[in-house]
Amino acid sequence: MSPGHAGPRAAFEPHATDGIWYASYPPDVAREIDSERYRSLAHFFDDCVARFRDHIAFVSLGSEMSFATLGAHAHAFASYLQGIGVKPGDRVALMMPNTLAYPVTLFGTLLAGAIVVNVNPLYTVRELGHQLKDSGAQTVVVFENFAKTVQDAQPGTRVRNVVVTGIGDLLGGGLNLKGRVLDLILRHVRKQVPAYVLPDAVRLPQALARGTRRRFEPVRVGLGDIAFIQYTGGTTGTAKGAMLTHRNVIANLLQALGWARSRLVDGSEIVVTPLPLYHIYSLTVNALTFLAIGARNVLIVNPRDLHALMRALRHEDFTAITALNTLYSALLDNDEFRRRDFSSLKLAMAGGMATQRTVATRFKELTGQTLIEGYGLTECAPLVCATPLDAHGSHAFDGTIGLPVASTLVRLRREDGAWAAVDEPGELCVHGPQVMKGYWNRPEDTAKVVDADGWLATGDIGVMDARGFIRLIDRKKDMMIVSGFNVYPNEIEDVLAAHPKVRAVAAVGVPDPVTGERVKVFVVKRDASLTMEELVKFARLHLTGYKVPAFVEFRDALPQTTIGKVLRRELRESNAPTNPPD
Repeated sequence: MSPGHAGPRAAFEPHATDGIWYASYPPDVAREIDSERYRSLAHFFDDCVARFRDHIAFVSLGSEMSFATLGAHAHAFASYLQGIGVKPGDRVALMMPNTLAYPVTLFGTLLAGAIVVNVNPLYTVRELGHQLKDSGAQTVVVFENFAKTVQDAQPGTRVRNVVVTGIGDLLGGGLNLKGRVLDLILRHVRKQVPAYVLPDAVRLPQALARGTRRRFEPVRVGLGDIAFIQYTGGTTGTAKGAMLTHRNVIANLLQALGWARSRLVDGSEIVVTPLPLYHIYSLTVNALTFLAIGARNVLIVNPRDLHALMRALRHEDFTAITALNTLYSALLDNDEFRRRDFSSLKLAMAGGMATQRTVATRFKELTGQTLIEGYGLTECAPLVCATPLDAHGSHAFDGTIGLPVASTLVRLRREDGAWAAVDEPGELCVHGPQVMKGYWNRPEDTAKVVDADGWLATGDIGVMDARGFIRLIDRKKDMMIVSGFNVYPNEIEDVLAAHPKVRAVAAVGVPDPVTGERVKVFVVKRDASLTMEELVKFARLHLTGYKVPAFVEFRDALPQTTIGKVLRRELRESNAPTNPPD
């Protein structure tokens, strides 16, 4: 469908570290998964709907959607796409938060054999324009709050079909009075919908009605065909589209499911989904893996609005939750969350960024559950490693990213190009069925990260111990060099986050004519009495001298992506070496 495939995979010699992690696997976790269990994601979806027809699939703003209704709506949307000329392999961009419209249009697009292009709804006109032009998307489904961005970005793109959805769509049957009221409040009371002009746009309910009136024609899609073009790298340069095939994504959801299967009961779980489904982590784990077990999926439209999030959870006795370190930290500071009964909670997963030990400790003390940390990246759909689960949840948070998941090899490449031995640092490289096909229309960029043997170089530096557990040292690009010593931001942040007066912290390097770089930290106070001197004294107790911050800057907040990752790049660009300690 596009240039950029990494090419045929050559055989490679086994290495001494290959598979040493299997001895650390829980007894109920298989070493391999069957990535051909389903013919495609459409086959997977239809199978889930058939098995759990009468169960609730998604909940949004207090309204429920059953698997049967989800299946009917998704097929109607697929039929609508076919009616407007969308063919297998065409790209459909989805630009919306976690509302019921997202799973309907997601699975409808896959049923039609088209490729999903997930779009961050908070993108600027420039960012959206790049993604639409680069992907060649001809169809866009957009939440009406961001329709003006589509309007402004559309010139110069191939977009000719626009479907607009609102907060109230699909919240009820018949007249859907609840949905209509919510739409009016958002548009006219809160005034959160900027005026836009998209004269040929179709509202989602109209699209579904049209699709219902025509016959859906099943399409032939194979495991090697592209299911998603998932953009990544936007904070470090021009965003590139990772081509994830049906096989990649099916393999990864089966890997995730196999890892946690001992804790989960089909048709009985309730999962909270505060992270946006357009992000690969939430997409694979929340939208797909929990769909496979018939879970009730509680969608959170805006996780930054903690009051609304807690209101959504008041009547949900949830058994699973996925979030990032920053969101867990915010929840632990929330009085209503701390008063909850967590006796039903089985699984709490963290990913997307390093989880700070102090957050993990506080979560365990409050809920009795250990935060299960995973590691992955967009190019791997995304799961690569995960902390093992046991029947009693007794595995302690240890700061590792766990073990490679089933059917996955992980090796560490030294700077000289040779594979690292146990306890020897190197760049983490991945080989498995979840590794992307390549970057969309970027064969040169693909060749830089995926070699002829199919090994993906992640850009992360890590160490593997004799049990197969991997500890990340840091991102290659974020590493600082101070007087010839490597300094990793995660270590500094983990130490300072343990100070009781620190709410959030980020560390970056600043140029220095003598040492090459020096450490600067940006800190959000939990207690207003915190001083620079107090923080540096604390750091000196736990860090070698060259790792102690040379500069401290207090801020009201740290810049973050929409899913809560701290933007170190933005901090570096705004950097000024102020407030040096004595």
